[in-house]
Amino acid sequence: MIKKILLACSGGFSTSMLVQRMKEAAVAKNLNIEILAVGEDNIFEQLDSDVLLLAPQIAHKLEDLSSDLNMPVFTIDMMDYGMMNGEKVLAEVLEKVE
Repeated sequence: MIKKILLACSGGFSTSMLVQRMKEAAVAKNLNIEILAVGEDNIFEQLDSDVLLLAPQIAHKLEDLSSDLNMPVFTIDMMDYGMMNGEKVLAEVLEKVE
């Protein structure tokens, strides 16, 4: 069961909006999941996360981060990211990991 999802982008600002939408979707589904946003420079400060989602602007780091981290790493679909579709992003990560 996922307990903590980490989203990362260039500075952590744009993902914070998506995090809020994902939290709302988690509450609606009665899920107790911590969801955080960080800038790419702070990813390694959150190694207790269960999964890392990369914003499209840092998707090029997927391969390196996947090999460096002991957790699943995925990129967020560009359309879902642009639309800030927290419900869909949350559903997709839960489907991929569980």
